Amino acid sequence: MVKAKSWALKKHFEGSPTDSNFELKTTELPPLKNGEVLLEALFLTVDPYMRVAGKRLKEGDMMMGQQVARVVESKNSAWPTGTVVLASSGWTTHSISDGKDLEKLPTEWPDTLPLSLALGTVGMTGLTAYFGLLDICGVKGGETVLVNAAAGAVGSVVGQIAKLKGCKVVGAAGSDEKVAYLEKLGFDVAFNYKTVESLEKTLKKASPDGYDCYFDNVGGEFSNVVIPQMKLFGRIAICGAVSTYNRTHAPPPGPPPEIIIYQQLRMEGFIVSRWQGEVRQKALKNLLKWVLEGKIQYQEYVIEGFENMPAAFMGMLKGDNLGKTIVKA
Repeated sequence: MVKAKSWALKKHFEGSPTDSNFELKTTELPPLKNGEVLLEALFLTVDPYMRVAGKRLKEGDMMMGQQVARVVESKNSAWPTGTVVLASSGWTTHSISDGKDLEKLPTEWPDTLPLSLALGTVGMTGLTAYFGLLDICGVKGGETVLVNAAAGAVGSVVGQIAKLKGCKVVGAAGSDEKVAYLEKLGFDVAFNYKTVESLEKTLKKASPDGYDCYFDNVGGEFSNVVIPQMKLFGRIAICGAVSTYNRTHAPPPGPPPEIIIYQQLRMEGFIVSRWQGEVRQKALKNLLKWVLEGKIQYQEYVIEGFENMPAAFMGMLKGDNLGKTIVKA
């Protein structure tokens, strides 16, 4: 019998998550039925959306999320033993699947590339950057793009794709180390929003004539300062609002509606699961190609040990990570 360890939501989050919100459980998995496979997690992801999605769980439910896993036992000919897959199994070391929800890595995946990238730059966070920038913002060469949380898993890819498309890119991050990383990636302007005297003046100096596209991962007061500096017909992709996820009080008031009206701005929230089928596969191929050509650099913040899932999650929400937070099981 295989024993699976899994992290459950013991108590709903109030404010910032703590260790007391999580409980480590061990369950014995039943023998495989025909058509099923047994998966063993290799790498797991923690992402900001989990803080919000946790509201939909019942206390005692397993935390949700993707993992790169290996098929260690199979009664399904489509998924032979040894196959490496992408699975939405949640925070667990082992799981049983009927194979319908599994995804193989792209066939072009080389041995030189970490498998964990399928959870990041060549996976969900890369796709989020890709579709948010190219579909929602519809960027064109010569435009100016602003991205916050720019050294994170999504933001760092947004900036690099924007540079690939011939845009000027301005990025905000939360430490001098992260700013140095953005400069290395080729951002035109990068700044530490925690240490600037005035966010408004910093943004104005970075792009005096304003911004065509704002890729927002942060929300809250930051966005209220940005929106008045959008150009006519500016586009805003609302990907996340991490600055508000742990709040225990009312959110700050939003931007003045007259700015959105008279600047004729377009704001759109999105979830990456909107794009499926051929467009998703094409995007993954493009991301993989750009990584292999060195046009997109990646950074992973790897934490060893499945027992450290909650710590990795809490650290990611606080901004400990440079690039994508990954837990190696």
